[in-house]
Amino acid sequence: MQRMEEKILECGEVLPGGILKVGSFLNQQIDTVFLREIGEEIARLYEGSGVTKILTIEASGIAIAAAAGIIMKVPVVFAKKHKTSNVDGAVYAATVHSFTHGTDYRAVVSTDYLTADDTVLLVDDFLANGNALRGLAELCSLAGAKVAGAAIAIEKCFQGGGDAMRAQGVRVESLAMIEKMTDTDIVFRR
Repeated sequence: MQRMEEKILECGEVLPGGILKVGSFLNQQIDTVFLREIGEEIARLYEGSGVTKILTIEASGIAIAAAAGIIMKVPVVFAKKHKTSNVDGAVYAATVHSFTHGTDYRAVVSTDYLTADDTVLLVDDFLANGNALRGLAELCSLAGAKVAGAAIAIEKCFQGGGDAMRAQGVRVESLAMIEKMTDTDIVFRR
C-alpha cells in the first residue's frame, strides 16, 4: 500500500533499538480517514476468503481490526493481555513475548468468541519477530478455528517474523514492508 509507505516517511520516527514510532497516525493518535483506507485495503486483500471473524491483541491492533471488520461486516475479537474479572469462564490462552516491551504476557480469549466454526483473519499494527501473530494463531488452533491469513499494517522484514509465518504456510499481507531501517533511513521491500 503506497499510501502506508508515504505516511511512514512523512510522520514516522525511528527510535533507538529498531523501534518505529507511528503514534501520530496509527497507534496512539489515529488518523481516522487513513484508518478507513487501511480497512478498505485489508477487505480488498481478503475478499472472498470466507472470513467470519477478525482476531487481534489489545491494544494497538484494535483500531485496525475494527476498521477492517466494519468494511468486511464481521465481528472483531481481541485477545486480552491478562485474564481480568470481566473475562469469566473458559478461555483459550497463549504466551506471547512483546518485542517492544521486552516482556511475556498471557493472551486470552473467551471460548464464547472463538469457535471451530470460524475462519479468522489475524490483524495487527506491527509484525516484527512474529510472536504476537504466532500467539494469535495458537489461540485459533486451540479453538479449532481456521486461519484465513494475517493482515499487518507495518512489517519489519529484517526481524524475520513475516517470512517465518509464510514459511509455515500462513498467508501474510502487509501494507508496508520495511526491509531495512537505520536512524536516518527506511528502505521498503519491493
